[in-house]
Amino acid sequence: TALAVGMGVGQALLVLLATSTVLPARDPLLNVCMDAKHHKTKPGPEGMLYDQCAPWKDNACCTANTSSEAHKDQSNLYNFNWNHCGLMPPKCKRHFIQDTCLYECSPNLGPWIDQADSSWRRERILHVPLCKEDCEEWWEDCKDYVTCKENWHKGWNWATGTNRCPWGSMCRPFSQVFPRPKDLCEKIWSNSYKYTTEHRGSGRCIQMWFDPAQGNPNVVVAKYYAWKKRLSPARMENVTPETAKAVCALPWPVLVLLPLVLVVVPEGARGCGSHGRGSL
Repeated sequence: TALAVGMGVGQALLVLLATSTVLPARDPLLNVCMDAKHHKTKPGPEGMLYDQCAPWKDNACCTANTSSEAHKDQSNLYNFNWNHCGLMPPKCKRHFIQDTCLYECSPNLGPWIDQADSSWRRERILHVPLCKEDCEEWWEDCKDYVTCKENWHKGWNWATGTNRCPWGSMCRPFSQVFPRPKDLCEKIWSNSYKYTTEHRGSGRCIQMWFDPAQGNPNVVVAKYYAWKKRLSPARMENVTPETAKAVCALPWPVLVLLPLVLVVVPEGARGCGSHGRGSL
C-alpha cells in the first residue's frame, strides 16, 4: 500500500540521518595548525618531541626540531632571549617553554585562530581561554623575575639580532609589571590568552600543562568553543551542544530530505517533535 511504501521510504531516510550523525563532516575549526612560521600544514603524529613538548607527540603541529629549539635560552625559532634582564630562574622558564610548546604544537587552537599582519606569520591566536591554575602558577613562579616590558611581542631593540630592552626602559620585578596573573596572561603576548576562572578538567579552558597518559583535555575544549562559535547565541540559547552538533553535522543532501522524512513517516512513528523541540 501507499502507506507501507511511505513508511519504508521514511525508515530508509531515518537510517541515512542516523548514519550522518555518526559520520559528521570535518570541522575546519578542529584539529588544525595555524599558518605561522614553524607550524606544519596539518597535525599528525611525531615519533619524538623533546621534553616539555612531548605531551603532543601523538598529534602535533610542531616537528621534533621545533620542540627541541623551544627549550633553548637563545632559540633559533625567533632569536628571542628570555634572559634580557638577567638570568630567568628555571621555575619561571618552564612556563614559557610550556607556553611555546602549546603555541607551536597544539592542534586544538582552531576556534581562536585569527589573521595576523606580520611578516613572519599569516595567522595567530587571540583570546585563548587559559585555565585559572595554568595562569596563576605561571605568575607565581615568575613574580620575582625582572623584565623591562609588558608586551613581549613588539617594541624590543633588535639592533644586535636578538631582543634587548628598549632605550630608557628599566628592569622591574614581574609583580610590578604584571600586578595580577590576569595581567601576565593577557598582556605579555598581545591578548593571545584570556584569563578565566575555569578550572583544569572543566572542559571550558585550555591547559598548557596536562598528563598525556590521561589523553589531551584540550580536544573537548576546542569542540565546545567551535560549537559556540558556529551558533548564533540568540537562536541557540536553549539548545544543548549534543542536539546542535547532530543537526550541524548533517550533510546538505540529508538536510534537504529531512522535511520529506517528517511528511512520509506517520505521526506516531516520528522520532522528533513536529515543532522542532525533539533531538535527532
